[in-house]
Amino acid sequence: MDYQQAVYFIEGTHRFGSRPGLKNITRLLGLMGNPHRGFRTVHVAGTNGKGSTSAFIYSVLKEAGYPTGLYTSPHLERITERIRVSGKEIDRCDLSEITAYVKGCIDTMLKEGYHHSTEFEILTAIGFEYFRRKGMHYAVVEVGMGGRLDATNVISPEISIITPIGLDHMYVLGPDRVSIAREKAGIIKEGVPVLCGLQQQDVKDSIRDVCAGRGAPFIYAGDGRILNQKPFLGGQTFDLVWQEREYEKIEIGLMGRHQADNAVLAFLACLRLGIPEDVIREGLKKARWPGRMEVIRKKPLVLIDGAHNEEGAKALVEGLKQFFPKKRIILVFGMLKDKDVDSVAEILASYADRVVTVSPVSARAMDPRELMEIVKKYNSNVGCAYTVQQAVEEYVTPSADGMVVFSGSLYMIGETRKLLPPEIL
Repeated sequence: MDYQQAVYFIEGTHRFGSRPGLKNITRLLGLMGNPHRGFRTVHVAGTNGKGSTSAFIYSVLKEAGYPTGLYTSPHLERITERIRVSGKEIDRCDLSEITAYVKGCIDTMLKEGYHHSTEFEILTAIGFEYFRRKGMHYAVVEVGMGGRLDATNVISPEISIITPIGLDHMYVLGPDRVSIAREKAGIIKEGVPVLCGLQQQDVKDSIRDVCAGRGAPFIYAGDGRILNQKPFLGGQTFDLVWQEREYEKIEIGLMGRHQADNAVLAFLACLRLGIPEDVIREGLKKARWPGRMEVIRKKPLVLIDGAHNEEGAKALVEGLKQFFPKKRIILVFGMLKDKDVDSVAEILASYADRVVTVSPVSARAMDPRELMEIVKKYNSNVGCAYTVQQAVEEYVTPSADGMVVFSGSLYMIGETRKLLPPEIL
């Protein structure tokens, strides 16, 4: 099996959809010799900030000298982005070889009467096997969706992290934040410390109750304070007050108040893991996470952000106000039709000076003409460019008046990044 055949096999299993539950992944990993038991793990669940928090922790553990893997989803440009080892994406030859190995185990499962593994189960198995083969000491593992029935929930982590809970995947996880929180809290294991990000009070209480029932220490990041936040193009510094101690001038290379919150989660998690403060600081400073308030061009100024739910949209607008308060905003906007389109449109379109609707490359993409009609409720200065490429050609020009912001869908952000490879700023 070569690389293209491997990708075709993995992506072809998308037709099996999402099948929450641990029965299939447990059997698949069992046939593989349970590779996930060969290294220590950090498990990260939540709605917003999972990827950034995972990237921060991954960077710190690498800085500490530990061979460290990172498993995240979805990818922006390449499927190999999801599985990283010590700063590098999985090698294509390794992906091909391990995919063939996993496929053989799936064939055995099918003979035993199991369902075919889903795309996410297969990628999870590939990631764990790759980490084992590469001799990882740690792996930072991001939950795909939910937590309780997510394929990653077979691990026994050193610490579990739950980032802020918002309204997403409600058709699977539940109709409100507390219901969703209970599903996310399914990653909590007996006696394993839980680090909880900023939450609404009822959400916080529900997570704390699960911790109490499982004898898991509950650590709430909201008990700390972020002070003296000072932005600069491409990053920021801030002070953290935690348990009567002040950590001054923490620097990160990601923009937005919410990224400071994510960095605090990583900071506290790494302290809990026994990483020295100076190493944590350097790891946070070096961390990068593409597609989240990422400036990819200076002339004209182009920013991409994968805000696709209400909380993400609010964080983007807050970041634009903080970092680019006087810029005229041209918003290139594309959404998937199964998201809370109206809420995101209201927040982003109301702030933008002009909106251009496009269609992300996805079978679930909303028609840009339909999206334009929704946007008109919040901004009359709206047009339709249909595709991301058309929007890039028409609006990302040296004479562009203002700042061009691409947002609304991670699928669209990945496509934008391919068309506009980031400059070295």
